[in-house]
Amino acid sequence: MKRSTVKPLPEAFQLIHQSISSCERCERLRSYCKNIGEVKRRAYLDQTYWARPVPGFGDPRARVLILGLAPGAHGANRTGRPFTGDGAGYFMYPVLHETGFSNQAESHSREDGLRLRNAWIASVVRCAPPGDKPTPAELRACASHLSAEIEQLTRVRVVVCLGKIAFDGYLAYLVSQGIIERRSAYRFTHGAQYKLPNGLHLLASYHPSLRNTNTGRLNVAMFTRIFIRAAELAGLA
Repeated sequence: MKRSTVKPLPEAFQLIHQSISSCERCERLRSYCKNIGEVKRRAYLDQTYWARPVPGFGDPRARVLILGLAPGAHGANRTGRPFTGDGAGYFMYPVLHETGFSNQAESHSREDGLRLRNAWIASVVRCAPPGDKPTPAELRACASHLSAEIEQLTRVRVVVCLGKIAFDGYLAYLVSQGIIERRSAYRFTHGAQYKLPNGLHLLASYHPSLRNTNTGRLNVAMFTRIFIRAAELAGLA
């Protein structure tokens, strides 16, 4: 496989990522992730797990911010890159490739050559939570990491939230910044689209978890339409 040359991130992003990856705010989450990294899944016994909070990933000049829930226990918690090495990523990256947001459709490791174009991927929680259910306190403790990345993503025009927890987490950010007054005016449904007071567009999608993709609740056509629309709204079509 031909490897792409990955440019170093700007210094501001590097500092944010150092802060995220060294975070120890949530004892429950840190203990859980470290334990997974020690016990491992049978298929990955020969691998060294990242087992730390996972920073965002992508193009610093992104027009589209893709926001998920949290690292997968044996996906990003293992590989150290969002949606990499698990079922959700294997579903999502081919769609991002098809819609022009990534240079390839594969997502196996941080060294697999995958690069994003005009997109940045992050999550509202940076450690894998037990049962994919972070507590409200953990969501609040992690909020500043997302805020720090968003502050540097000055070209973003569209935010795609994957799942209701990510959707609610982004709305909480908007309230904290005084961009919206309350969350009640914004309802999560797949395909929901809102024009925010600051001019950005908010799109909602079901999360590409195996629970949704294996049951047909979310299929490739549905997911592809979300990113075609994101490209249109971001002026990339």
